[in-house]
Amino acid sequence: MKLWDKGISIDKKIEQFTIGNDREIDSYIAKYDVIASKAHAKMLYKIGILSEKELNDLIGGLTVLQTQIESGTFVIDEQFEDVHSKIEFELTTSLGNVGKKIHTARSRNDQVLVACQLYYKENLQSVKEKTRTLFNTLLNLAQKHKDQVLPGYTHLQVAMPSSFGLWFSAYAELLIDDVFLLNAALKTVDQNPLGSAAGYGSSFPIDRECTTNELNFATLKYNVVAAQMARGKNERTMASALAGLSNTLARFAMDICLYMSQNFNFISFPDEFTTGSSIMPHKKNPDVFELIRGKCNKIQALQTEMILISNNLPSGYHRDFQLLKENMIAAFEELKDILDIFDYAIQKIIVKNIDIHDQKYKYLFTVDNINTLVESGMTFREAYQQIGSQVQDGTYKPDTSKKHTHIGSMHNLCLDKIKAKFPI
Repeated sequence: MKLWDKGISIDKKIEQFTIGNDREIDSYIAKYDVIASKAHAKMLYKIGILSEKELNDLIGGLTVLQTQIESGTFVIDEQFEDVHSKIEFELTTSLGNVGKKIHTARSRNDQVLVACQLYYKENLQSVKEKTRTLFNTLLNLAQKHKDQVLPGYTHLQVAMPSSFGLWFSAYAELLIDDVFLLNAALKTVDQNPLGSAAGYGSSFPIDRECTTNELNFATLKYNVVAAQMARGKNERTMASALAGLSNTLARFAMDICLYMSQNFNFISFPDEFTTGSSIMPHKKNPDVFELIRGKCNKIQALQTEMILISNNLPSGYHRDFQLLKENMIAAFEELKDILDIFDYAIQKIIVKNIDIHDQKYKYLFTVDNINTLVESGMTFREAYQQIGSQVQDGTYKPDTSKKHTHIGSMHNLCLDKIKAKFPI
């Protein structure tokens, strides 16, 4: 069954190519199509297209389908082009002509668009909540390990003293910036497109404010052409927001992989959180964080895909838009899993005590030593040159007697202020 079927058969090869794997993808938006259909039915009743009995019958039929979707028994068979045709078929089968009225004053275009936006809204919120969970975990770890020294590196060379507290809370604060972008994406999709029909509105006296309120959208997309043109633009915006968060997680995962290596040996994880080698029995591999890094980098590539699919398309609907759903939905599902496993695994991190008297950290306190000379009355430039000369001629000996002054200043991590910054 196809919503556009006029009784003309279509070549099977053409049909298979145009449908693609829409049936599988549509399982993610099935419940949102039901929710939107309920709101649409209530609006049709309000403007006199449906009687009260017809409305109640449709709501009842849609509720049955909603229960099937939630229980996992709802299946989109091969005879159906997509979830939308399946739902209308089931309503017509159970309710007769009443089921045929549900498509009044809407097109498959705005039907798909509203279902997708409801999915995106809910999942952007879910990603935000999971990000907050990880954020809180990192702040707790920062507090727990604030006194433990972590050598700071620039250009992958020993630079200055740092702390694990700074490391954990740094990534926590970066997550705040990522949520700013998620909120911007959420605001973009929180506009009701239902009622735009094929992109040029409906000649029925529809009440778009009614469906906006029913579906809990913040506002509606007033211009019906703009509503359809938002398809593609919405995905580009969301892909950018997901990429920002993925970038933070990928960089954090890279730090973890680096710090677990024997050359650094700053952290570890329980054996059951790592994997081994088939030929090297000593291996303790951070596969979870390597996969997080790879998966997050894959998500960062999504924005380019969304741009290239929708770039320079003229106004109106184009079948190219069908290609936006699959990887956009996959990215949301993947990122939610990544956030869950990251939060689960990072809580088991083993922070090691690092011997800063090790020869490889010899130059860790050169800046502190310069500052000590400045405090005794020397100009900064003279102090810099003195310590620099000692480094060059091999006579430098680190004075660590005041190291706790520098590291101690980093214990004031402002964790409460960082926590208060997290956006709603």
